[in-house]
Amino acid sequence: MFSEVFRLAIDSFKASKVRFLLTMLGMIIGSAAIILVATLGLTGKQYALDQLTSIGPNKIELQYSGGSTIGPDNTSTPDFMTREDLNAVLDQVPGIIASSPMLEDHHSISVGGGTTKDTMILGVSPEYRIVRNLRVLSGRFFDDQDTLLHQKVCVMVEPLAKTIFGSDNLAVGRTISIQGIPFTIIGVFKESFDTYGQSEISEQTLLIPYPVARYFTGTDTVKEIFFTMKDATMVVPASKRILEIIRSRHRATSVYNAVTLTELLASMAKIADMLTVVLLLAAALTLIVSGVGIMNSMLANVQSRIREIGIRKALGATSKEIRLQFLTEAVFLSLSGGVVGTLIGLAIPISVRLFTPFQIPVKLWSALIALGTSVIVGIVFGTLPANRAARLDPVETLKYE
Repeated sequence: MFSEVFRLAIDSFKASKVRFLLTMLGMIIGSAAIILVATLGLTGKQYALDQLTSIGPNKIELQYSGGSTIGPDNTSTPDFMTREDLNAVLDQVPGIIASSPMLEDHHSISVGGGTTKDTMILGVSPEYRIVRNLRVLSGRFFDDQDTLLHQKVCVMVEPLAKTIFGSDNLAVGRTISIQGIPFTIIGVFKESFDTYGQSEISEQTLLIPYPVARYFTGTDTVKEIFFTMKDATMVVPASKRILEIIRSRHRATSVYNAVTLTELLASMAKIADMLTVVLLLAAALTLIVSGVGIMNSMLANVQSRIREIGIRKALGATSKEIRLQFLTEAVFLSLSGGVVGTLIGLAIPISVRLFTPFQIPVKLWSALIALGTSVIVGIVFGTLPANRAARLDPVETLKYE
């Protein structure tokens, strides 16, 4: 019986091609929109996560947040971390592939001609470039030899180099003066992902070797220590262990925090997923509108075939068979539009993947959602016309002109 009903649906479609094609257009657009919205949502999510990860893959940032020590004269001194704390962590926590302490100071630098510029000077180790995933645009980053020999060298952030010298290439090899001490600029760098001044790196940042920075601060204390773990799965347990070690070496009232990207990445992923769901619901409204068009088209179809319905009932067709016939036609119409729209929706991102360097994610579940929604729309909006056709009186229908 179903094969006969399906053949009748095909015959009905052939008899009114233009009307049904126009009705299918809404389903085509809606189904394609669902797939494209899902693709755009996943692409945006992946881009945002990649940008966040580029700040420092598997990074742990250990921060001093408060607390102090009381000296013999009852004076309060901030309970900062020290280089010895860093060494203790390196000895006790496995899986650390790079680390760097950070000393922060602010000075005006002098350039040739008496020009001065306020800068933020960070004393870091050579591994800071790895921990923060910095990009060296020209020149080089200072190495272990520079650190060991206490070389007066520095690496300048790109915006500062452009402000002073007009170009990052022109900055390399030039000499600046910090409190009367000449420093040679050996490189210009930038962050892999622009944090717009929200990280420790600003647009007026100079990086110098950590031992040299101690000349200006006069102390071995550090406010922040950076670590990079070998694997992302090690970040959370390592951060907890690092905090345990640091807290055991300082006063109980001192506050230290281990900041990682793990929780931030998870939060960003949830936000992106929620946004994708909202956009999918908006795209699904297009299918609901097309469902109304299918219902109107099927009602008109029932009206134009009243006499045919009467003849079928007179020959023994039951109301259930009539209802199944028109419901099948509605689902066939809806699903046909869904299939075409799905193919179009998949073709666009797949073409982008094949003919461009962009690896746009294409998910099978978006196609299944589009096709499943098409079937549901056909059933929901085809039920009313099908019921109307099934309830027609065979005597009245045979007299219909």
